[in-house]
Amino acid sequence: MRTEALALALTFAVVLDLLLGDPLWLPHPVRWMGRAIEILEPRFRRLALSPLFSGALMAAGLVLAVWIGCLLIVALAAGLHPVAAIVVQTLMLYTCISARGLWDAALAVARALSEEGLAAGRRAVSMIVGRETDRLDETGVTRAAVETVAENLVDGFVSPLFFLVLGGAPLAMAYKMINTLDSMVGYKNDRYRHFGRFAARLDDAANYLPARLSILFIALAAQLIYRTGRNALAAARRDGRAHASPNAGYPEAAFAGALGLWMGGPNFYHGRLVDKPVIGKGLAEARPVHIRQACRLMVATALLFFIAAAVAVLLLASL
Repeated sequence: MRTEALALALTFAVVLDLLLGDPLWLPHPVRWMGRAIEILEPRFRRLALSPLFSGALMAAGLVLAVWIGCLLIVALAAGLHPVAAIVVQTLMLYTCISARGLWDAALAVARALSEEGLAAGRRAVSMIVGRETDRLDETGVTRAAVETVAENLVDGFVSPLFFLVLGGAPLAMAYKMINTLDSMVGYKNDRYRHFGRFAARLDDAANYLPARLSILFIALAAQLIYRTGRNALAAARRDGRAHASPNAGYPEAAFAGALGLWMGGPNFYHGRLVDKPVIGKGLAEARPVHIRQACRLMVATALLFFIAAAVAVLLLASL
């Protein structure tokens, strides 16, 4: 019954995400996680330890606290009523996934470009990328949006479901804490080079298998929608390692092959030109229509991975 409850929670969470996305009025655990990091960082920095060790201690403590806390909440809910356990796990997982939010954010860029022009497109894409956008042309804005869709498919959907299969909603929430830590302290600048190194490496390790597993589902979705599954696989094999991140290049390369466009290349970050390798060299320039195509590919991949995760949850219980 516990397994069926988890499969139901997974289904309800995905439905909620696709219908509602991430309403701003809804209290969100990720915001609480971010606030906890803001509060604890100066306290851990004051410890008589090296920045590397104090940062690792903070990150490990927060991840363990989220995992254990969520385990206790689920156990308490299950003790009250089986339906309560389903509801709690549904809400936990719902806050871990963001396919609808990614869809909405990317399509906002496409609408801004088509309806209001380049300046509006730059403003819209600046909400979802870390690079400087005031120098981007239409191709650059489009490419940034597509890259974000591809990369965040893993962070925002594949990885949470991967950890759900391994350890239920509490482990998915622990993954979300890892991802939040990386987004806040996992930078290679003077402030976080040492303090955030453990958090960054932990995020790399957590996404290692999901990023590579995503290639198969992106290729299957690409084959079903665009008949370009082989292109997605070929590009992922050829260019998956062509990225500063050990993981992000794989879904980006698969999307590049599936959609027939190149990604990566030089961009400005905080006033500094970063010359990233080109993914999909020789393919076409990105056009606004590619944003909508990328969104369709992302949702199709998410649905396929959801089905696989639900089946895996049921199968693992029978072993």
